[in-house]
Amino acid sequence: MPRIALLAPFAPPSVRGNAVTVARIAAGLAAAGTDVRVWDCSVASHAVVEAEVHAFSPAIVHAFHAWQVGPLALRIARRAELPLVLTLTGTDANHDLFDPERAAATRRVLEGASVITVFDASIAARVAAALPDLRARLAVVPQASALPDGGRFDVDAAWPGLPARRVLFVFPAGIRPVKRPRLPLAAFDAVVARHPATRLLYVGPAIDAAETGALVDALAVRPWARYAGPVPHDKMASLLGQADVVLNCSESEGGMPNAILEALACGRAVAAADIEGNRSLIEHDVTGLLFRDGAELARAAERLAVDGALRARLGAAGHARVSARFPPSREVEGYVAVYQGLADRLQVSPRHRGAD
Repeated sequence: MPRIALLAPFAPPSVRGNAVTVARIAAGLAAAGTDVRVWDCSVASHAVVEAEVHAFSPAIVHAFHAWQVGPLALRIARRAELPLVLTLTGTDANHDLFDPERAAATRRVLEGASVITVFDASIAARVAAALPDLRARLAVVPQASALPDGGRFDVDAAWPGLPARRVLFVFPAGIRPVKRPRLPLAAFDAVVARHPATRLLYVGPAIDAAETGALVDALAVRPWARYAGPVPHDKMASLLGQADVVLNCSESEGGMPNAILEALACGRAVAAADIEGNRSLIEHDVTGLLFRDGAELARAAERLAVDGALRARLGAAGHARVSARFPPSREVEGYVAVYQGLADRLQVSPRHRGAD
């Protein structure tokens, strides 16, 4: 197998979604025998990354996130005359590709990539509609869930005074506008008034200061909701196991969000915004509930708050679907096939091969 240099916008110990995805991919590739190294571009300068990648002598450069690390990865790949694999995130495909200030740079990276991987066919269709010449370079590699076990997360310590007989909704996401963290509040005002044991817990890093401040202010008058900050990823399995419902209110997603994949893998009921990225995992009233606005969210939340049998049915169906369709082996095999196809097609020289 060819040696891979993977450039990421974030890597552990960050608990942002990009870091979780990159860590999982790298671990899976390494376990499959691929010589892969990850560079966290949030902690190293471009000059340091470029020098270290050159010393590593990879056969392929793989960039995760077109806008944030794509330009650096493309420069490194071109200087070394190497193929570039680019994995598009939700921000890339739904925002940066069309943003007046970012579109030109994002498109240059896309046009310079040998292969562009996306998590779902809906994202491939979106990119192909905007840039038809790239259609042949698009490859769908679905995500997977691989939650490590780092011990118990103590929900009661994170939120003293939780009632013993509660129905706990968890909102796991970095706090930023695209995740719409304040959307549930008005809906839950009405639900909690009728079902006082309902609780809403936010967990995730504070990515956008203004949005985080607005959320904290809104929670100050709602004792039934709390923001607990980031949770170590190796404790997410424990937290999700104690949740009754997982919420996703995103404006857009990159094909299949980690939060929903992980919730389904843990057998949790999910209520999610009715958007392309979420529909790749959630079939309404089968593997979760979808909502289009605050009124539909309120109805979905109330159904889930009062009906334990519904929560169990949705959680079981979601777990079965993720286990059958999105095992970690499928994700690893997808990237290995992309790399091997490039190595075979371009006849990578022995100097740039990793250990076979």
